[in-house]
Amino acid sequence: SFNSDKHQPNYVVWELTGEETDGEVPRRNKFLTDYRVKGCASDADYRRSGYDRGHMAPAADMKWSQKAMEDCFYFTNICPQDKRLNSGAWGKLEAKCRQWAKKYGSLVIVCGPILTGEMPDAIGPDRVPVPQRFFKVVLARDANPPMAIGFIMNNGRVEGGMQQAAVTVDEVER
Repeated sequence: SFNSDKHQPNYVVWELTGEETDGEVPRRNKFLTDYRVKGCASDADYRRSGYDRGHMAPAADMKWSQKAMEDCFYFTNICPQDKRLNSGAWGKLEAKCRQWAKKYGSLVIVCGPILTGEMPDAIGPDRVPVPQRFFKVVLARDANPPMAIGFIMNNGRVEGGMQQAAVTVDEVER
């Protein structure tokens, strides 16, 4: 789901299987504007902004397919993320999801920016709002019994890491 007014996804959903975590497709690192999507951001919005181009569906989850790897670099999958979040608790949670996919067989993952409340900072010519927080919900539907967990993280350093950011799925929905 893409928010044309805010130039970033409302949320991104994908399935990650244990087998997909072992792919060998190299990381692409070429970000692309999707001109078919109204309001899609561009590289100019992120250049010298001080923010990372934060993947919602991470490139490391797409190593199983060249097309999936290429597609995850469209700005329809990208949000402005503080480097301390992107390479910190968020990155650790992405790695943990790959471990869980191997353990439980497959996961359904939903994540995105929280685009409500104040967003005082904006970047680039398109004035892409910088989210204050991000969410992620992870469902292991094939586990016995099925399990789910949610996370809400501030867009910066996350005190206490991903463990402190763990919440119920109901809390994410609220």
